[in-house]
Amino acid sequence: MAHERAHLAASRAALRAMREDVQALDIRDVTANWVNAAVLQSQIDDRIKALADLSHTPLFFGRLDYLHAVGGELAEGAEGERFYIGRRHVHDAAGDPMVIDWRAPVSQPYYQASPKDPQDVGLRRRFGYTGGELTAYEDEHLTDPAEAAHTSRLLQAEIERPRVGPMRDIVATIQPEQDEIVRSGLGGTVCVQGGPGTGKTAVGLHRVAFLLYAHRERLARTGTLVIGPNRSFLHYIEQVLPALGELEVKQATVDDLVTAGVEVRGTDDAAAAVVKGDARMAEVLRRAVRSHVTRPAEPVVVVRGSRRWRVPAYEIGEMVDELLARDMRYGSAHEALPQRIAHAVLVRMEEAGEAPDDRVQNTVARNPAVKAAVKAIWPAVDPEKLVLRLLADPEFLAAHAEGLLTEDEQRLILWAKPARSVRSARWSAADAVLIDEARDLVARTHSLGHVVLDEAQDLSPMQYRAVGRRCSTGSATVLGDLAQGTTPWSTESWDEALFHLGKADAVVEELTAGFRVPREVIAYASRLLPAISPGLAAVESVRESPGSLAVREVPSAEELDAAVVAACGESLRHEGSIGLIAADARIPELGAALEAAGRAYLSPGEETTAESRLTLVPASLAKGLEYDYVVLDEPAAVVDGEPDERTGLRRLYVALTRAVSGLTVVHAAALPGALEQ
Repeated sequence: MAHERAHLAASRAALRAMREDVQALDIRDVTANWVNAAVLQSQIDDRIKALADLSHTPLFFGRLDYLHAVGGELAEGAEGERFYIGRRHVHDAAGDPMVIDWRAPVSQPYYQASPKDPQDVGLRRRFGYTGGELTAYEDEHLTDPAEAAHTSRLLQAEIERPRVGPMRDIVATIQPEQDEIVRSGLGGTVCVQGGPGTGKTAVGLHRVAFLLYAHRERLARTGTLVIGPNRSFLHYIEQVLPALGELEVKQATVDDLVTAGVEVRGTDDAAAAVVKGDARMAEVLRRAVRSHVTRPAEPVVVVRGSRRWRVPAYEIGEMVDELLARDMRYGSAHEALPQRIAHAVLVRMEEAGEAPDDRVQNTVARNPAVKAAVKAIWPAVDPEKLVLRLLADPEFLAAHAEGLLTEDEQRLILWAKPARSVRSARWSAADAVLIDEARDLVARTHSLGHVVLDEAQDLSPMQYRAVGRRCSTGSATVLGDLAQGTTPWSTESWDEALFHLGKADAVVEELTAGFRVPREVIAYASRLLPAISPGLAAVESVRESPGSLAVREVPSAEELDAAVVAACGESLRHEGSIGLIAADARIPELGAALEAAGRAYLSPGEETTAESRLTLVPASLAKGLEYDYVVLDEPAAVVDGEPDERTGLRRLYVALTRAVSGLTVVHAAALPGALEQ
């Protein structure tokens, strides 16, 4: 233990020296101008942040003792190499590694080696920490046949460590099946189906960290993005990547992506939102955009000096047909048409003995006659005005939705009171997605190198298309659980979702081993699976926690609030975070009851601390969050708060599976049938 603590102290000193070396860099004589200096200084500042030593975060969490030299031969009788595995690389003054980054190839056996396949590892050592201090270690002799297989107590303790504050990384506890997904290549898209507690969100975030390690230069150019379901969720996960030294990954919701320049002030009822989110709307928009193209009726006559050059209408019509057949972006074709007409003029000039060059062609393309013809044949299209007209003009919508949307569906999405202008329109979130689609039809959306899409089961086909545009030339990590789909348009299969995302060839991986939710709790919640997602395998939790589930019935609704507040008080006697989850309509009443009892509480997105550990969570915002202990108020109210029973039961399934250590269900009304059994 003294030896390992000494290595930890030396490693921290080496990391401090690495940081001081960067801080001491003098760039005054190596930059040509202030722009270069600013860019270089920004890179240095990021490097300094990445080398920060977080006092309560272990610098290394494991050790590998190889039997032989890695990548080389050993002299007879010599010992193999030893590596300490941690969150980032640390080297000493001579450049020799003291801690190896968990993403390095030499670290992979820490997660993958087993007695059946030791991968040349003689000893795997796990370290236990308390408040940043090394307090325990545990060894596995992978090549010793006499050593019995056992579950790591330190690994179990790390998984069960109380959760106060934002989500933390899982580099010390990544399991072999998770590691395979984390280290999958950049070239392909991976879809991870995982039930509650299987670590799919953590796997997605760690995959980003791994890809940035393995393909840093490429992703630095193309960019990475993490997409979550709401701001509370993004706030909860925002510290994971910085803790791993990755500071450049941006985070957003789907609404953030599509609402640039669009003020969302309106809402749709569920039926209208389902139609607006249907993939058929993409073809409606495509038809509407292309309807602006008209056949040329007159020739184009270009006057240059004393000469007149005539391009007949039929020839311009052929150009239009060719551009339409190529299915180019509307805006690109709008820019290409004047160049095509100008080229036809140049051909005539050359036939007449002139020798025009590219400058002449550009001049002809800007000729008033050419510009007027293009404006009449292929006019510019404003995406917002196009969507406004579709939603406000029944005849325009009917013309382009014919054979795609029924008359009833058209009536659902038409505005009862049409807006007069783009500015006065009360756009909904679904309208913003339509505008984003229209924008892409006019001009191509910028594509990133890699996108992580979490809680993906809740997206509509049109939202999948919006995300797919952001990674059309890159790859994606898609994370979700079909059983937790809680929107009226949630997907029923990953094949369908991946098709709309534009990643039909993605590999679908399933995580079925649960590490977060206790076995009693997940078994109780899984009673709902036959009703909410038939055929989906239940999560098999590896954690036994007797007494982790309590279901309490109170005699009347009048006594419910007091019973819920009392259950919160009991939970607060334990260490860790507490989540009180309730139907959205019950939140104000429960908030008042907590205040009356002198119980301070937080809202989702506010960071828990040792002094303030109770969060009051609307069921609609519970997805993706986790708490050490959960008190669930009135399951029937959670179900009744949704537009249909299946969605309500799925919302309840989410709420039931947020607990890490214990769940208390308090109810006055009858429980849903599956839970009463």
